Amino acid sequence: MSTDSALTLAQHVTQASLFLAAAIGIFGGAVQMVLGQPDTSPRLDNVHRFMAGVYLGTAIICLWAGLTIRAQGLLVDLLALGILLAGMGRLVSIAKVGLPKPTAVWLGYLVPELVLPFVIAGSHHASVT
Repeated sequence: MSTDSALTLAQHVTQASLFLAAAIGIFGGAVQMVLGQPDTSPRLDNVHRFMAGVYLGTAIICLWAGLTIRAQGLLVDLLALGILLAGMGRLVSIAKVGLPKPTAVWLGYLVPELVLPFVIAGSHHASVT
């Protein structure tokens, strides 16, 4: 039973995926903003906390896009791209300097960053066609 005001299944999937990305980013960004990069140079800590702010800000945008999903177009694709690029950056790091310990935690970060963008973009495109 569908009405004009009800979200489609694809919109619900997109919305839930954006909310998941927002939750991960809000938690991760806030924690990294507070913790920084201990036992390192001031330069690396500065870059780390700056990127934590970017992570937190992007998470807030994901939350807003999920809340206003009916009005969103290209923004959803750009958010998915940003998440994918973050995961690709993590892959480059792993290739260059290795997988941090504990490996399960870091793979737990990586998998959603590589899968969620395709779920977001795919469900979003299914909802607009």
